[in-house]
Amino acid sequence: MPTRRVLRLSGKDTESFLQGLVTNDVKRLDQGLVYAALLTPQGKYIADFFLLRDGDSVLLDVAEGLADTLIKRLSMYKLRADVTIADSGLHLQRGTGPAPDGALPDPRHPELGWRRYSPEPESDDGTDWDAIRVAHCIPETGIELTPDSYILESGFEALNGVDFKKGCYVGQEVTARMKHKTELRKGLRRVTVEGEAPVGTQITSGGKPAGVLYTQHGGRGIAYLRFDRAGEDMVAGDAKVSAGN
Repeated sequence: MPTRRVLRLSGKDTESFLQGLVTNDVKRLDQGLVYAALLTPQGKYIADFFLLRDGDSVLLDVAEGLADTLIKRLSMYKLRADVTIADSGLHLQRGTGPAPDGALPDPRHPELGWRRYSPEPESDDGTDWDAIRVAHCIPETGIELTPDSYILESGFEALNGVDFKKGCYVGQEVTARMKHKTELRKGLRRVTVEGEAPVGTQITSGGKPAGVLYTQHGGRGIAYLRFDRAGEDMVAGDAKVSAGN
C-alpha cells in the first residue's frame, strides 16, 4: 500500500474553497468519503485524494509523494480565503475484511473495502490490492494516474470521482467537453497479458505505438490504449497483450 499523508483543512471557507477547485461535489461530505482530484486549468491531472468531514474541518488523504505538490497548489489558490492546511496527525488504516469502528466504505468500488483514519500507525489487512485493481481496472496514484493524464481517460467517472452537475472547478471546461462533445479515443482498459513486462512498458500493434502496460496480476493487466490500434496482436516487451478481456 503506498504511503499516505492525511492533511487537515480548517477555517470557515474550507468547503466553499474546495468546491471551487476539485472535481467532485463537496456537498457529498454529508454522505461519507468523497473521492476527487485537482486538475490544471487545462484539465490535466495533478493529484487524486479522499475528503472526509471531521467536525468543523475536512481531512484530505493523499499519496505521500504528491502531498507537497498538492499543498503548494492549494496554497496558491487560497489567497484571502479563511483556510488553514496542516498535517492532521492521523494515519490511514485500510482493509477488505470486517470494518472496525469508525471505518467508511471506499467510494471508488465496493471491492476496495474500507478506510479508517486514526492516530494508529498506517496499516492494511494484507489484501492483494493489485488483484482487485486489475480485476476492476482501478488506477493507482503514481502508476496509472500520472501528471498530464486526463481523468476521464483514467475512468474517474466509474470511480465516482467527478460530478458533472456541481458547477465550475479548475479544469471543469475541458473535462465537460470530453464528456459531452467528444468520444474518447484513448483510455485505461483491462487486457490479457501472456508473459510479463515492467510497469510502463510501451505496447505496440503492428509495429506502431498502441499504448502503455501498467499493473499486472494473474494473466491480466491495466493498460492505457489507443482504441483505434487496440486488438489481439499487441506486444509489450516480451509479453503478448490482447484487448477486450
